[in-house]
Amino acid sequence: MKNTSPFAITISRQLGCGGAYVGQQLAKNLGVFYADREIIGQAAKQFSILKEDLESRDEKILSFWQSFIRSYAIAPDTYVPPQIIAPSDRELFKAETEIIERIAKERSAVIIGRCGSYILREHPNHVSIFLHGDITFRNGRIQKLYNISEEVAGKMIAQNDKERANYNHTFTGKEWTDARQYDISIDISKIGIDKTVEVILKYLDLI
Repeated sequence: MKNTSPFAITISRQLGCGGAYVGQQLAKNLGVFYADREIIGQAAKQFSILKEDLESRDEKILSFWQSFIRSYAIAPDTYVPPQIIAPSDRELFKAETEIIERIAKERSAVIIGRCGSYILREHPNHVSIFLHGDITFRNGRIQKLYNISEEVAGKMIAQNDKERANYNHTFTGKEWTDARQYDISIDISKIGIDKTVEVILKYLDLI
């Protein structure tokens, strides 16, 4: 990117497409900040809770019953010591939105997931990327990464796709996999992960 002002690269990705690796390699090659788990860590500090307590909710929406239990887990006539209440989905999204906006304002960065492409849609120096791939490629990669069976990997992918689609639609009103909302959409199963990094770097050099 020829513009010397802070820039933001957001990566949306399907599970098994190497989004974190691609993001890390881009940040390394460009010499910029990499933001992924850092976002959930900062949100946890903001709510004064453990990072581990938020990680299970990352890019997910609580089900009706999960929300119900969260709200009514303690009977109203039962005394218990004051407890820290975990944030609602919208409270968590608002906090992560503010963190992403602050990161993008303060420095150049590669930002992973969490509706970053939508949050920074008005950013003057922003490139949004969507990484996707065919199910065979994704399944094979997940099997190797987690040492699990094809069946288990398939279920993991299906669940993750559903959760991310629901999360994105809830907060953006858009279909997560619609390539039209991104500057670049790459089928990583066609060219591989390392070649994908090269393609993105060449694209950035042109704009």
